[in-house]
Amino acid sequence: MEIGIGLPGHALWSDGRQFVEWARRAEARGFSSVAVSDRLLWSTPEPLTVLSAVAAATHRIRLVTSVLLAPLHTNHLLFAKSILTLDHIAGPHRLQLGLAAGFRQDDFTTSGVEYTRRGAQLDALVGVLHDAFNDRAGINLPPATPGGPPLFFGGTSAASIRRVATRGTGWLAGTASVKDLIEFVPRLSDAWTAHGRVDSPRVVTAAMFAIGPDAKEAVRRAIGPYYAFAGEEWAQYGIDSALTSPDQITAAVAEFAQNGCDELILTGNNTDPGQVDLLADALGW
Repeated sequence: MEIGIGLPGHALWSDGRQFVEWARRAEARGFSSVAVSDRLLWSTPEPLTVLSAVAAATHRIRLVTSVLLAPLHTNHLLFAKSILTLDHIAGPHRLQLGLAAGFRQDDFTTSGVEYTRRGAQLDALVGVLHDAFNDRAGINLPPATPGGPPLFFGGTSAASIRRVATRGTGWLAGTASVKDLIEFVPRLSDAWTAHGRVDSPRVVTAAMFAIGPDAKEAVRRAIGPYYAFAGEEWAQYGIDSALTSPDQITAAVAEFAQNGCDELILTGNNTDPGQVDLLADALGW
């Protein structure tokens, strides 16, 4: 199982240059990917902008949107051109697009995007991406990655499963437990096979972490406000399930690896780039 690292964009950051330093250190310490989350009505940085900066500062590490609120990008052709441009800046086989319909209604209402049609918007956008990746959208910019950057889809609905099975490389969960994997992946595999796909869908999931003497407090400060919209119980669950010690981290890595996870993205909750080195040390790298 590969291990990626998620940037702490949901935490209380103040210097965007820290994200680039996180990525440099992640590449130097051997992490497989650097991932960026997405949320509109929060201080979370815009994912494609961040990944453009990261692409310019690194050479090998994969760049992942985990996950992009795709229906908010209503000009599908412009979005496709942005993705193709980033694919060229990064170089072949580095960019991986995790896309989801989203579930925070206020992000859509504020944007003037009809919430109830977000799934249809996502499907339409994916169709335009497919045409653009195959040089059929009139952009005249073929992808740097042959066939275009691989698409991953978040969510566990029937529509999400359909998207993975028909258009995707795999499933990308912004957060998921081992129990979630055990319950969901067989459904996904059945749909994958039913659509005539060979091999297996790639399974990527994420877990929150912080490490060091103030790890628990860093998690509380970052996750509590970020998940407050979903209620106190959900926010507390996020805080309680975060990994805050080397022993918890190594145990979680082993458990995810044993239950069908192909890549685990460990998402930071302390903005200090030193967290990257502490995590690598905890993993024994």
